[in-house]
Amino acid sequence: MLHIIRRDPFHQMMHMRNAMDHLFDNPFNGEGSDIARPWAGELALDVVENDEDFVVKASIPGIDPDDLEITFSENTLTVKGEVKSEQEKEDARYHMRERRYGSFCRSITMPTSVNANKIEANYTAGVLNLRLPKSEEAKPKRIAIKTTAPQMIEGKVRDIKNKN
Repeated sequence: MLHIIRRDPFHQMMHMRNAMDHLFDNPFNGEGSDIARPWAGELALDVVENDEDFVVKASIPGIDPDDLEITFSENTLTVKGEVKSEQEKEDARYHMRERRYGSFCRSITMPTSVNANKIEANYTAGVLNLRLPKSEEAKPKRIAIKTTAPQMIEGKVRDIKNKN
């Protein structure tokens, strides 16, 4: 039986390009990699704003809270820390090492002023939660709208029979 195979050079070229992109983008991320990856240097953060404050969250599993340094100066929040690398065991062969290690630092400038004396930090189950209350002048104020009601003209109703 004879099979006719249609050749698509464009498809083959795109497949080769995707393979090369994958190779250069993730050189140490393949299966069987035994090289632990250092921390990328930046900490991923979630920042949420509401009327009263900002809430900042960062996932930092495996770090001792004492190894974190959190500072707030000139309306800029900075979180620094270090995840220590475990020592490799001589008699063990790693099939994969993907957990990150090393130091990290992240600074963000808040869009409005913050009451630095009331900042709260808490670290639970590998998640750092920061609450940065807005200063009173930065909180939105509701402005009351004064209305002037039209003046009512009062009149007395007279007896219609008396008028005729």
